[in-house]
Amino acid sequence: MATSALSSINHIVVLMLENRSFDHMLGFLYRDSGNVSPAGQPFEGLTGSESNPDGSGAQVTVFQIQDSDSNAYFMPGADPGEGYAATNSQLFGTTTAPSPANATNQGFVTDFSYTLGWEANEKWSILPGTTASSIMGVFTPQMLPVLSGLARGFAVCDHWFGAVPTETLPNRAFVNAGTSQGHMDDKTKKYTCPSIFGLLSQHNVSWSIYGYTDPPLTRMDFTDTTQADDSHFGLFTDFQTAAANGNLASYVFLEPSWSASGNSQHPNYNVALGEQLIHDVYYALRNGPAWNETLLIITYDEHGGCYDHVAPPLGAVPPDNSVGEYGFDFTRFGPRVPTVLVSPLVPAGTVFRVPAGSAPLDHTSILKTVESRWSLPNLTARDAAAPDVSAALTLSAPRTDDPLAGVIVPSASSQALDMTTPSHLEQVHADLVSELPVPDAAGHVHHTMPPLKTSSDYKAYIRERTEAWKAARGANKSTLTSTN
Repeated sequence: MATSALSSINHIVVLMLENRSFDHMLGFLYRDSGNVSPAGQPFEGLTGSESNPDGSGAQVTVFQIQDSDSNAYFMPGADPGEGYAATNSQLFGTTTAPSPANATNQGFVTDFSYTLGWEANEKWSILPGTTASSIMGVFTPQMLPVLSGLARGFAVCDHWFGAVPTETLPNRAFVNAGTSQGHMDDKTKKYTCPSIFGLLSQHNVSWSIYGYTDPPLTRMDFTDTTQADDSHFGLFTDFQTAAANGNLASYVFLEPSWSASGNSQHPNYNVALGEQLIHDVYYALRNGPAWNETLLIITYDEHGGCYDHVAPPLGAVPPDNSVGEYGFDFTRFGPRVPTVLVSPLVPAGTVFRVPAGSAPLDHTSILKTVESRWSLPNLTARDAAAPDVSAALTLSAPRTDDPLAGVIVPSASSQALDMTTPSHLEQVHADLVSELPVPDAAGHVHHTMPPLKTSSDYKAYIRERTEAWKAARGANKSTLTSTN
């Protein structure tokens, strides 16, 4: 059953951004106070002396990214390795995990050097001045006043880990379904397991998924979301309207824009645009009538190859009997990711952790929190074992102060990135919508994706194909209604 504090929350909103590690975004959050929060709680941040060896064995120390740095908000300047082999390389110095898999986190510089080499050969986006040492760059609170302001003003989770040590889609599968069905890379784009959204529908609990300016990719990731009614889905402007009108669903999942010009914060895209998105989400909720009964969880799907100094824990509970790709057994977590809990029932300056010896916080803690609040059964063994975040809600009366009052959202002073190249997730999204059953003029559903080159091509195709599919669904429903 839901705890008394959690039972006062009627809306759980999740904003999941892309591919940034905890140290990279929040490692210096409380450095100036000796890594102790104003509430007196220890904070596992950086001291500034942490380092990694380069290819010659010389130590590269973490450094603060400054606003005056060239391409500061586009750091680390290229897309680091993020798959299973690359993550192993960063954690263990080898693409194969040792046994036991005790990480040293000493391979980030050498792995980024390797990645820059093949990306240069493949003509990937690498900004001028990017070197292997760039991976040790860390944003300061001054550079990220919105994320840092919320982390200081509410609760920061400094021991929140990715569900699996690999890239985006498996981690997003865990946050939405508690399993990746054994998959450990982005080659598998669609999951057939039940999702939290289908579970909510079964128990008559409302939910919504919002894309930013494009239809949400998450809808296409699971069978039960693809088949769900169109009323569950919308764009960011629809989210803002629902928040302002007090019409938010019980559970809301928000996507950023996936393009290179978007606000996902995926390396090496513009982090400042993500700051604006976080700001806009927070104020849409704070200015709405349901603010006092809302919990906002801001997190990132995986570390994206960005530096973090904390070894991911072992002892994860395998979600099911799925055989893991690459021999992975699902008994260890991914690296830390930034996670912030925002609610007027959370005291300022909170560093939220679970008790030592407990299962750590990871992406399935979101599932467990939703399940705890609405007394739902667990989806898998992983979310059954996960802790929820209800213990962060310790105030008996909602706060009325605004930790972001007076904060100015940053903007990037340069724009060196090629914005025309489609992003990986735009390509994933296009592949998924190409499989939607849309009959042609003759009633046939066979379809071949047209040649697409630019990000704009992909956006247009995703929108047009999705709308055509929705129209076909509506026509089928009308036909069934008229014949019954």
